[in-house]
Amino acid sequence: MNIPIGWIIALACALGGYALHGGHIMVLWQPTEVLTIVGAAVGTMIASNSMINLKKTFAALGGAFKGRTNIKQMHLDLLCLMFEILQKIKRDGLMSLEGDIEEPEASPLFEKYPLIMKDHHLVDFITDYLRMMLGGSLDVIQIESLMEQELDVHHQETHIPVASVTNVGDGLPAFGIVAAVMGVVHTMGSIGLPPAELGKLIGAALVGTFLGILLAYAIVSPVAKVLEQNAESDTRAYMAVKAILIASLNNFPPAAAVEFGRKVLFSYQRPTFAELDEGTKAVKGK
Repeated sequence: MNIPIGWIIALACALGGYALHGGHIMVLWQPTEVLTIVGAAVGTMIASNSMINLKKTFAALGGAFKGRTNIKQMHLDLLCLMFEILQKIKRDGLMSLEGDIEEPEASPLFEKYPLIMKDHHLVDFITDYLRMMLGGSLDVIQIESLMEQELDVHHQETHIPVASVTNVGDGLPAFGIVAAVMGVVHTMGSIGLPPAELGKLIGAALVGTFLGILLAYAIVSPVAKVLEQNAESDTRAYMAVKAILIASLNNFPPAAAVEFGRKVLFSYQRPTFAELDEGTKAVKGK
Protein backbone atom coordinates (compact mmCIF):
# COMPACT_ATOMS: atom_id res chain seq x y z
CA MET A 1 0.00 0.00 0.00
CA ASN A 2 2.97 2.37 0.39
CA ILE A 3 3.24 3.09 -3.34
CA PRO A 4 -0.38 4.25 -3.87
CA ILE A 5 -0.31 6.24 -0.62
CA GLY A 6 2.93 7.93 -1.67
CA TRP A 7 1.50 8.69 -5.12
CA ILE A 8 -1.59 10.28 -3.59
CA ILE A 9 0.48 12.47 -1.26
CA ALA A 10 2.87 13.55 -4.03
CA LEU A 11 0.11 14.37 -6.52
CA ALA A 12 -2.06 16.06 -3.90
CA CYS A 13 0.78 18.32 -2.80
CA ALA A 14 1.90 19.16 -6.34
CA LEU A 15 -1.61 19.88 -7.61
CA GLY A 16 -2.68 21.46 -4.33
CA GLY A 17 0.24 23.88 -4.40
CA TYR A 18 -0.64 24.82 -7.97
CA ALA A 19 -4.28 25.38 -7.02
CA LEU A 20 -3.31 27.50 -4.00
CA HIS A 21 -1.37 29.75 -6.34
CA GLY A 22 -4.60 30.35 -8.17
CA GLY A 23 -4.11 27.86 -10.97
CA HIS A 24 -6.96 25.94 -12.59
CA ILE A 25 -6.49 22.18 -12.25
CA MET A 26 -8.32 21.32 -15.48
CA VAL A 27 -5.78 23.33 -17.46
CA LEU A 28 -3.27 20.60 -16.61
CA TRP A 29 -5.41 17.92 -18.25
CA GLN A 30 -3.88 17.71 -21.73
CA PRO A 31 -4.62 14.25 -23.19
CA THR A 32 -2.36 14.76 -26.20
CA GLU A 33 0.59 15.56 -23.94
CA VAL A 34 -0.13 12.46 -21.85
CA LEU A 35 -0.36 10.35 -25.01
CA THR A 36 2.98 11.66 -26.28
CA ILE A 37 4.87 11.21 -23.01
CA VAL A 38 3.43 7.90 -21.79
CA GLY A 39 3.30 6.41 -25.29
CA ALA A 40 6.94 7.28 -25.96
CA ALA A 41 7.99 5.86 -22.57
CA VAL A 42 6.12 2.58 -23.07
CA GLY A 43 7.42 2.23 -26.63
CA THR A 44 10.99 2.84 -25.51
CA MET A 45 10.63 0.26 -22.75
CA ILE A 46 9.38 -2.35 -25.23
CA ALA A 47 12.11 -1.51 -27.74
CA SER A 48 14.93 -1.73 -25.21
CA ASN A 49 14.00 -5.08 -23.63
CA SER A 50 13.64 -8.65 -24.81
CA MET A 51 10.34 -10.44 -24.29
CA ILE A 52 11.85 -12.40 -21.39
CA ASN A 53 12.98 -9.19 -19.69
CA LEU A 54 9.56 -7.62 -20.20
CA LYS A 55 7.89 -10.61 -18.56
CA LYS A 56 10.30 -10.37 -15.64
CA THR A 57 9.59 -6.66 -15.33
CA PHE A 58 5.80 -6.99 -15.35
CA ALA A 59 5.98 -9.88 -12.86
CA ALA A 60 8.20 -7.80 -10.57
CA LEU A 61 5.84 -4.82 -10.90
CA GLY A 62 3.00 -7.00 -9.65
CA GLY A 63 5.07 -7.99 -6.65
CA ALA A 64 5.97 -4.37 -5.88
CA PHE A 65 2.33 -3.57 -5.07
CA LYS A 66 1.85 -6.58 -2.81
CA GLY A 67 2.64 -6.52 0.88
CA ARG A 68 5.49 -8.76 2.05
CA THR A 69 4.18 -9.54 5.49
CA ASN A 70 5.36 -13.17 5.51
CA ILE A 71 9.03 -12.54 4.69
CA LYS A 72 10.17 -13.05 8.29
CA GLN A 73 8.22 -16.31 8.54
CA MET A 74 9.69 -17.44 5.23
CA HIS A 75 13.20 -16.81 6.53
CA LEU A 76 12.40 -18.71 9.73
CA ASP A 77 11.12 -21.63 7.65
CA LEU A 78 14.26 -21.52 5.52
CA LEU A 79 16.53 -21.64 8.55
CA CYS A 80 14.53 -24.49 10.08
CA LEU A 81 14.63 -26.40 6.79
CA MET A 82 18.40 -26.00 6.55
CA PHE A 83 18.77 -27.05 10.20
CA GLU A 84 16.70 -30.15 9.53
CA ILE A 85 18.78 -30.97 6.44
CA LEU A 86 22.03 -30.63 8.40
CA GLN A 87 20.63 -32.70 11.25
CA LYS A 88 19.73 -35.45 8.81
CA ILE A 89 23.22 -35.33 7.30
CA LYS A 90 24.80 -35.52 10.76
CA ARG A 91 22.54 -38.39 11.81
CA ASP A 92 22.27 -40.51 8.66
CA GLY A 93 24.96 -39.19 6.29
CA LEU A 94 24.80 -37.29 3.01
CA MET A 95 23.45 -40.27 1.07
CA SER A 96 20.24 -40.13 3.10
CA LEU A 97 19.34 -36.89 1.26
CA GLU A 98 19.42 -38.41 -2.22
CA GLY A 99 15.65 -38.89 -2.45
CA ASP A 100 14.92 -35.43 -1.03
CA ILE A 101 17.31 -33.79 -3.48
CA GLU A 102 16.04 -35.54 -6.61
CA GLU A 103 12.33 -34.96 -5.90
CA PRO A 104 11.96 -32.13 -3.36
CA GLU A 105 8.27 -31.68 -4.24
CA ALA A 106 7.64 -35.24 -3.01
CA SER A 107 10.02 -35.03 -0.06
CA PRO A 108 8.49 -35.18 3.45
CA LEU A 109 11.34 -32.94 4.56
CA PHE A 110 10.65 -30.14 2.06
CA GLU A 111 6.86 -30.39 2.03
CA LYS A 112 6.72 -29.20 5.65
CA TYR A 113 7.79 -25.76 4.42
CA PRO A 114 5.26 -24.58 1.78
CA LEU A 115 6.57 -20.99 1.81
CA ILE A 116 9.95 -22.30 0.66
CA MET A 117 8.45 -24.65 -1.92
CA LYS A 118 6.71 -21.68 -3.58
CA ASP A 119 10.13 -20.35 -4.58
CA HIS A 120 11.34 -23.02 -6.95
CA HIS A 121 14.52 -21.06 -7.75
CA LEU A 122 15.50 -21.14 -4.09
CA VAL A 123 14.67 -24.86 -3.85
CA ASP A 124 16.82 -25.52 -6.93
CA PHE A 125 19.67 -23.54 -5.38
CA ILE A 126 19.52 -25.63 -2.21
CA THR A 127 19.23 -28.99 -3.95
CA ASP A 128 21.90 -28.23 -6.56
CA TYR A 129 24.57 -27.59 -3.95
CA LEU A 130 23.49 -30.49 -1.77
CA ARG A 131 23.87 -32.63 -4.88
CA MET A 132 27.40 -31.30 -5.38
CA MET A 133 28.21 -32.03 -1.76
CA LEU A 134 26.81 -35.52 -2.25
CA GLY A 135 29.03 -36.04 -5.29
CA GLY A 136 32.11 -35.14 -3.28
CA SER A 137 34.10 -33.96 -6.32
CA LEU A 138 34.40 -30.33 -5.16
CA ASP A 139 36.08 -28.95 -2.06
CA VAL A 140 34.81 -26.09 0.13
CA ILE A 141 36.66 -23.35 -1.76
CA GLN A 142 35.39 -24.55 -5.14
CA ILE A 143 31.79 -24.78 -3.94
CA GLU A 144 31.98 -21.32 -2.34
CA SER A 145 33.43 -19.84 -5.54
CA LEU A 146 30.68 -21.45 -7.61
CA MET A 147 28.03 -20.11 -5.20
CA GLU A 148 29.44 -16.60 -5.52
CA GLN A 149 29.28 -16.80 -9.30
CA GLU A 150 25.68 -18.01 -9.22
CA LEU A 151 24.71 -15.31 -6.71
CA ASP A 152 26.25 -12.71 -9.02
CA VAL A 153 24.12 -14.03 -11.90
CA HIS A 154 21.05 -14.04 -9.65
CA HIS A 155 21.80 -10.44 -8.61
CA GLN A 156 22.00 -9.32 -12.23
CA GLU A 157 18.79 -11.12 -13.18
CA THR A 158 16.79 -9.70 -10.27
CA HIS A 159 17.94 -6.20 -11.20
CA ILE A 160 16.68 -6.44 -14.80
CA PRO A 161 13.23 -5.06 -13.81
CA VAL A 162 14.94 -2.37 -11.72
CA ALA A 163 16.99 -1.21 -14.71
CA SER A 164 13.97 -1.31 -17.04
CA VAL A 165 11.77 0.83 -14.79
CA THR A 166 14.65 3.17 -13.89
CA ASN A 167 15.33 3.78 -17.59
CA VAL A 168 11.68 4.67 -18.12
CA GLY A 169 11.83 7.13 -15.22
CA ASP A 170 15.06 8.65 -16.54
CA GLY A 171 13.52 9.14 -19.98
CA LEU A 172 10.23 10.74 -18.91
CA PRO A 173 11.59 14.29 -18.40
CA ALA A 174 13.08 14.16 -21.91
CA PHE A 175 9.78 12.94 -23.35
CA GLY A 176 8.11 15.81 -21.50
CA ILE A 177 10.43 18.20 -23.31
CA VAL A 178 9.58 16.51 -26.62
CA ALA A 179 5.88 17.04 -25.93
CA ALA A 180 6.54 20.66 -24.95
CA VAL A 181 8.56 21.33 -28.10
CA MET A 182 5.82 19.82 -30.25
CA GLY A 183 3.33 22.11 -28.48
CA VAL A 184 5.55 25.14 -29.17
CA VAL A 185 5.81 24.16 -32.84
CA HIS A 186 2.02 24.00 -32.97
CA THR A 187 1.84 27.40 -31.25
CA MET A 188 4.26 28.98 -33.73
CA GLY A 189 2.11 27.68 -36.56
CA SER A 190 -0.84 29.50 -35.00
CA ILE A 191 0.96 32.80 -34.44
CA GLY A 192 -1.89 34.77 -36.01
CA LEU A 193 -4.30 33.89 -33.21
CA PRO A 194 -5.23 36.45 -30.53
CA PRO A 195 -2.87 36.66 -27.53
CA ALA A 196 -5.38 34.91 -25.23
CA GLU A 197 -5.54 31.92 -27.56
CA LEU A 198 -1.76 31.83 -27.96
CA GLY A 199 -1.39 31.89 -24.19
CA LYS A 200 -3.54 28.78 -23.90
CA LEU A 201 -1.46 26.97 -26.51
CA ILE A 202 1.81 27.90 -24.82
CA GLY A 203 0.42 26.84 -21.43
CA ALA A 204 -0.67 23.49 -22.88
CA ALA A 205 2.82 22.99 -24.32
CA LEU A 206 4.50 23.70 -20.99
CA VAL A 207 2.26 21.11 -19.32
CA GLY A 208 4.32 18.49 -21.17
CA THR A 209 7.47 19.45 -19.28
CA PHE A 210 5.55 19.46 -16.01
CA LEU A 211 4.03 16.03 -16.64
CA GLY A 212 7.32 14.46 -17.71
CA ILE A 213 9.12 15.57 -14.55
CA LEU A 214 6.19 14.75 -12.23
CA LEU A 215 5.69 11.27 -13.67
CA ALA A 216 9.43 10.55 -13.51
CA TYR A 217 10.11 11.54 -9.93
CA ALA A 218 6.73 11.11 -8.22
CA ILE A 219 5.35 8.02 -9.99
CA VAL A 220 8.00 5.88 -11.69
CA SER A 221 11.14 6.43 -9.59
CA PRO A 222 9.49 5.26 -6.32
CA VAL A 223 8.42 2.03 -8.03
CA ALA A 224 11.98 1.47 -9.25
CA LYS A 225 13.29 1.92 -5.70
CA VAL A 226 10.77 -0.59 -4.33
CA LEU A 227 11.82 -3.09 -7.00
CA GLU A 228 15.45 -2.59 -6.02
CA GLN A 229 14.66 -3.11 -2.33
CA ASN A 230 12.66 -6.27 -3.14
CA ALA A 231 15.52 -7.62 -5.25
CA GLU A 232 18.04 -7.04 -2.46
CA SER A 233 15.69 -8.68 0.04
CA ASP A 234 15.16 -11.76 -2.17
CA THR A 235 18.91 -12.24 -2.57
CA ARG A 236 19.38 -12.52 1.20
CA ALA A 237 17.73 -15.96 1.33
CA TYR A 238 20.29 -17.29 -1.16
CA MET A 239 23.13 -15.73 0.81
CA ALA A 240 21.80 -17.40 3.96
CA VAL A 241 21.80 -20.81 2.27
CA LYS A 242 25.35 -20.21 1.09
CA ALA A 243 26.54 -19.20 4.56
CA ILE A 244 24.89 -22.24 6.16
CA LEU A 245 26.27 -24.80 3.71
CA ILE A 246 29.79 -23.34 3.80
CA ALA A 247 29.72 -23.36 7.60
CA SER A 248 28.56 -26.98 7.54
CA LEU A 249 31.36 -27.93 5.14
CA ASN A 250 33.76 -26.30 7.60
CA ASN A 251 32.47 -28.73 10.26
CA PHE A 252 30.34 -26.36 12.29
CA PRO A 253 27.45 -28.13 14.05
CA PRO A 254 23.94 -27.58 12.59
CA ALA A 255 22.85 -25.02 15.21
CA ALA A 256 25.98 -22.89 14.67
CA ALA A 257 25.82 -23.22 10.87
CA VAL A 258 22.22 -22.01 10.81
CA GLU A 259 23.22 -19.02 12.95
CA PHE A 260 25.72 -18.07 10.22
CA GLY A 261 22.77 -17.93 7.83
CA ARG A 262 20.57 -15.94 10.21
CA LYS A 263 23.20 -13.23 10.52
CA VAL A 264 23.28 -12.41 6.77
CA LEU A 265 19.55 -11.64 6.70
CA PHE A 266 18.40 -8.04 7.07
CA SER A 267 17.86 -7.27 10.76
CA TYR A 268 14.19 -6.37 10.28
CA GLN A 269 13.52 -9.55 8.29
CA ARG A 270 15.41 -12.12 10.34
CA PRO A 271 13.91 -14.18 13.15
CA THR A 272 15.34 -13.51 16.57
CA PHE A 273 17.71 -15.95 18.22
CA ALA A 274 14.88 -17.06 20.53
CA GLU A 275 12.48 -17.59 17.60
CA LEU A 276 15.06 -19.63 15.73
CA ASP A 277 15.91 -21.61 18.84
CA GLU A 278 12.24 -22.40 19.36
CA GLY A 279 11.89 -23.43 15.71
CA THR A 280 14.91 -25.72 15.77
CA LYS A 281 13.77 -27.29 19.05
CA ALA A 282 10.45 -28.06 17.40
CA VAL A 283 12.34 -29.70 14.52
CA LYS A 284 14.38 -31.81 16.98
CA GLY A 285 11.21 -32.94 18.68
CA LYS A 286 9.72 -34.34 15.47
